[in-house]
Amino acid sequence: MKYHEIPADLFSRNRKKFTSQMENGCLAVFNSNDIYPISADGTMPFQQHRDLFYLSGVDQEESILVLFPQANNTAHREVLFLRETNEHIAIWEGERLTKQAAFHTSGIKTVYWLQQFDVIFKQLMAEANGIYFNTNEHLRANTEVETREDRFIKKIKIEFPAHQSYKSAPILHKIRSVKETTEIDLMQQACKITEAGFRRLLSFIQPGVWEFEIEAELAHEFLRNRSKGFAYTPIIASGKNACVLHYIQNNQQCKDGDVILLDVGAEYANYSSDLTRCVPVNGKFTARQKAVYNAVLHVKNEAQKLLIPGTIMAEYHKQVGVLMEEQLVKLGLISMDDIKNQSTELPAYKKYFMHGTSHFLGLDTHDVGLWHLPIEAGMVFTCEPGIYIPEEGLGIRLEDDLVVQETGAPLNLMGDIPIEADDIEALMNA
Repeated sequence: MKYHEIPADLFSRNRKKFTSQMENGCLAVFNSNDIYPISADGTMPFQQHRDLFYLSGVDQEESILVLFPQANNTAHREVLFLRETNEHIAIWEGERLTKQAAFHTSGIKTVYWLQQFDVIFKQLMAEANGIYFNTNEHLRANTEVETREDRFIKKIKIEFPAHQSYKSAPILHKIRSVKETTEIDLMQQACKITEAGFRRLLSFIQPGVWEFEIEAELAHEFLRNRSKGFAYTPIIASGKNACVLHYIQNNQQCKDGDVILLDVGAEYANYSSDLTRCVPVNGKFTARQKAVYNAVLHVKNEAQKLLIPGTIMAEYHKQVGVLMEEQLVKLGLISMDDIKNQSTELPAYKKYFMHGTSHFLGLDTHDVGLWHLPIEAGMVFTCEPGIYIPEEGLGIRLEDDLVVQETGAPLNLMGDIPIEADDIEALMNA
């Protein structure tokens, strides 16, 4: 791995948080992700299942974690199953975790090779009354592709039909949403790497540059700072492209007078950062561009003050909508009559600000969390209002990553990244 070693006690604490909420007499199983094929012998780069990583720190394929707090054999209360490594595998594919290295990484003492799984798992299931399956229940999940986890669940339900089944997702969505200090530190590092990439761009962007060249500059800076690269597919959207919310082609030339919307973020140790900044191609905003920019910045600065313990996200989004209404009226984009005659299902501001303001952030860019419960200290959210005016070829969105505090304003992990329009202009023209 490119990232520095993570203390194993983080993963030990995470396991304790999970097992403390399990039903008695049950075990839980977590599978690694597949390596997904492209064609011929080509594959996608491996990405570990975030839940398995969260609970073990293991960052390689063909891995299984079993948690069984009431196992008769105390050695079987936490068990890792790994693909056996040998000299041949090391030569062709590189080093894999040994049993000792797996213990050092995860804090789990009992490590078996994967070929032992069926025999040992059958023994464990003979003791257990039920099993926790790790289904993907993210609200935006795309479940068209059958995963390694899906295949496992299908197989176990056939082989052990009498066992009660439970869902791991509700527990994980709750505990993963409140970050440990170590996790905050890892996310801060991801944000620092993102800052390095953004500052690199401020002296690089000029009329005539291509969007993909900007993407390349970011990739260079991210990789040289121990990141695997982008935490999500980058958006480098110049001019009217910024009005396409998920524009990822990044194949247009940046023109004099346009503004570029950059929605980009580095990952570090599988943790995400998520930044949006907007910069003028020629280093100078027009008066209209700056007015729209400052309107979005005002909404962001006011909205992030609402990210405090006890806030309900549905109410938060409504309050941000009121903030946005005020700015859109000042910009002449909507009128008071539009607001007076709006429907509750489609507020007037949605014409120019059509997405949500915040989402959970962590091991996933759109991280797991329970949206219906009040915000707690230790949760991390983005704050990303935007105004999109297709008829003007202008889209402005600004985004920072914020840690909810026990009291007061949230901690901005991106507080050192320039955001004021005047500061961006000054740095571009330095």
